[in-house]
Amino acid sequence: MGAPMRLLAALLLALATAAPAASGQAGWPNQREGDFLIRDFRFESGDTLPELRLHYITIGTPRPNAAGDIANGVLLLHGTSGSSTSWLQASLAGELFAPGQPLDAAKYFLIIPDGIGAGRSSKPSDGLRDRFPRYRYRDMVRAQYRLVTEGLGIRHLRLVLGTSMGGMQTWMWGGMYPDFMDGLVPLASQPVAMSGRNWLTRRIRIEALRNASDAAAYSLPLAQLMTESVVRLQEMAPSREAADELYRKLVEDARRTDPINQLYAIESVIDYDPTADLHKIRARLVAINFADDALNPPELGVVEPAIQRIPRATFVLVPAGPETHGHYTYFRAAMWKPYLAELMRSLEARQP
Repeated sequence: MGAPMRLLAALLLALATAAPAASGQAGWPNQREGDFLIRDFRFESGDTLPELRLHYITIGTPRPNAAGDIANGVLLLHGTSGSSTSWLQASLAGELFAPGQPLDAAKYFLIIPDGIGAGRSSKPSDGLRDRFPRYRYRDMVRAQYRLVTEGLGIRHLRLVLGTSMGGMQTWMWGGMYPDFMDGLVPLASQPVAMSGRNWLTRRIRIEALRNASDAAAYSLPLAQLMTESVVRLQEMAPSREAADELYRKLVEDARRTDPINQLYAIESVIDYDPTADLHKIRARLVAINFADDALNPPELGVVEPAIQRIPRATFVLVPAGPETHGHYTYFRAAMWKPYLAELMRSLEARQP
């Protein structure tokens, strides 16, 4: 048995013996969960962690090509406030993973990790608190790469797709590992460093978290104002009383999240700037943004010049409408999956 086939056999054995989903509802084909442990992980800062744990979900079955390499891997990356389970909600999984859909779970091997600091991956609240290394987006992408290559034995991905933070990391994947995937779909993101209103909003939350954890809960609703469509917010809060009630609910939700995890997650964007690597991207790229997304406002005009630096890249701006929800339209795959489906058809057509 050759090395690629040995890797595939080991992966299939690991998937067969992995624990079922913690929810007890492994509703998709071969849905499994696992942990990948990286010993002495060295962060960009120079700090090391004796053991970095990346939790992940896989759905579907890895299928080898003629050379014995897994050929149907798809990596899905979540947003700052989410985790791997975000991808399992009906508005995403139901629209994408079902039979005949763009990421049909009977056809593709879906890999959905918890980023560093999220879900059941290593995070500051595990015990180290503020002694946990200050991780950045490059650390998160490098760890994801090691999960895919060392943990799952995959040498090439069909697609990397991410939303919000995951979208920004998708831009980075294309520049850091340009030959590793056939397609890239960054959603609700821009390929430029943080600045303007986006960074000001994050800075307000960072300072609140640094200086008073209780104040952080009261300031966190600011994120909702930036991520939801102003029209949908008006529908949810058509009066001062309704707005006050919505604010109280948002504060209650904020208090369920450990402030140290929030602080690290928001700060991790500091190193994000894929600009210098855009010209390295070789994969087919379809960037999808939303016209009513205040975090990534199309008025800034920063995506179009970036797209021009990438061969065969496309930019889609989904217009605002009755079903859009600003930044969080990315949770509603029905609004954007036709563009993904078109990309997947083109990628499949190029396969020998």
